[in-house]
Amino acid sequence: MPLKKELSYLDLLVLGISGAVGTGALFSTAGMAAEAGPATVIAWILGGIFYLFVGLTYSEISMNIPEAGGPSRYSLYSHGRLTNLINAMSDLVWYLFIPPIEALAVVEGLTFFFPNLLTSSGTPTVLGGIVGVVLLLLFIPFNYFGVRAFGRSTTAFGSIKLVLYVALALGVMGVFFSARNFVSYGGVAPFGLAGMFSAIPLAMFAFGGIRVIPDYAEEAKNKRKLSSAIILTVIGQTLIYVLFAVAFIGGINWSVHSLTPGNWTGITTALPGNPFVDLAKGNSALLILAIVVAIVGPFVTGYIYLGAGSRILFAMGRTGIISKLMKQLHSTYSIPAWALLAFGIVGAIITFLTSPIPTIYSLISDAVVAGYLGFAVNPVAMTVLRKNFTYRLKGGRVISIIAFISASLIAFWSGWPSVPYSVIIIAVAVALFGSIYKGFRNVFNSLWYIAYILFITIMTYIGSDGALSIINFYQATALVALISAILFFPWGVKSAIRDVKIPKEQELENL
Repeated sequence: MPLKKELSYLDLLVLGISGAVGTGALFSTAGMAAEAGPATVIAWILGGIFYLFVGLTYSEISMNIPEAGGPSRYSLYSHGRLTNLINAMSDLVWYLFIPPIEALAVVEGLTFFFPNLLTSSGTPTVLGGIVGVVLLLLFIPFNYFGVRAFGRSTTAFGSIKLVLYVALALGVMGVFFSARNFVSYGGVAPFGLAGMFSAIPLAMFAFGGIRVIPDYAEEAKNKRKLSSAIILTVIGQTLIYVLFAVAFIGGINWSVHSLTPGNWTGITTALPGNPFVDLAKGNSALLILAIVVAIVGPFVTGYIYLGAGSRILFAMGRTGIISKLMKQLHSTYSIPAWALLAFGIVGAIITFLTSPIPTIYSLISDAVVAGYLGFAVNPVAMTVLRKNFTYRLKGGRVISIIAFISASLIAFWSGWPSVPYSVIIIAVAVALFGSIYKGFRNVFNSLWYIAYILFITIMTYIGSDGALSIINFYQATALVALISAILFFPWGVKSAIRDVKIPKEQELENL
């Protein structure tokens, strides 16, 4: 039984935008303000530009290889098994973190009614962790009853969610907005360009929506709509994030939140819970809206990513780098049921284990690193595979290089110790599954990728955000960009396997 092609163009758009606009719009905005001040608005715009280039690579590849969980298989066709194993595990870490982050964000929202879910320091109590686990398990039914039901429910709930988000941002601006916050306390960029660029990784957590679209590509009714859905998703979510950034910066009342005017770095401490709930406490109607958004928004994002994550396991099962049970489809609903169940259970465990972590911001940074180390492979794979493509972007070679540089910089800007934490998790997973499922093949073709990950880790260690701080931020950034473009990108392209082949759409069902 094949996967069913049930997702309409509207389903894909809402899936992409509402899947992206969740915790990131709420928490990332506050975290970015602590790093960049009013330049948070510019950081969101730059993040949107960076991600557009990454999205364009997904656009070209998914149109030609409309495969479920495709971004975790493209490198198999271009560079073989080991590169794909590392790539897929990086993607999997990214996906495994997101549903727990969203579940814990819902717990944050629920604390307005149930204060005993959090400790005095703002971390979930044991009860809060259990509630987070229950919430994550509730994500499963939204994905279980077939992709058609999933698409319809997501379009309905996602559309309502987006209306609520926009209403909240406009409400905060209408009630609390102060233009002085943009110019009077250190100016637009109180921490300079370094602060602005350091804030971008937190933004990139929120720019995950387009990744979900190629994950569901095999279940789309019309694969020709994938490209425009990806591009419109990037534009749509960027506009919402900029709106939230303007609302948050303008809505800060320093005295109400016991902050010295201009103390941007103290924002995440002064607003320990959901930032927009804390901002809205001076207005009862706005507070109710903020609480609804704090609960509904992350919940919708969480169940979308749980379903997309199950497609990653499905893709890995097709490859044979995890149990082939993961690629089995439900006899009635044609969804990867075992993959969905396994992903949900592991996600629930991660939710409970990570609930004592002091802030949700550290989880976001770790997820970003793993995600973008995985994303970095796809521009290289696109360059290798596009000679076999029927659909090609104009200027594809330039787009792929810029996308590769963007992914490199985002991982690098995530800083120390997020980079080594993520790399260690990926390395352990690769060693474990590679030894069990014979993943250590095409080693020569993967050397560039291994060296690339080590390079990003070393640069993070010696850069201004690292343990040694030998090289200042701007020099380190320039080195990462140049070496990525001049050394690792061409090395990756030349490391492709011989006789590159891609499956035809009708062949996917037999993988």
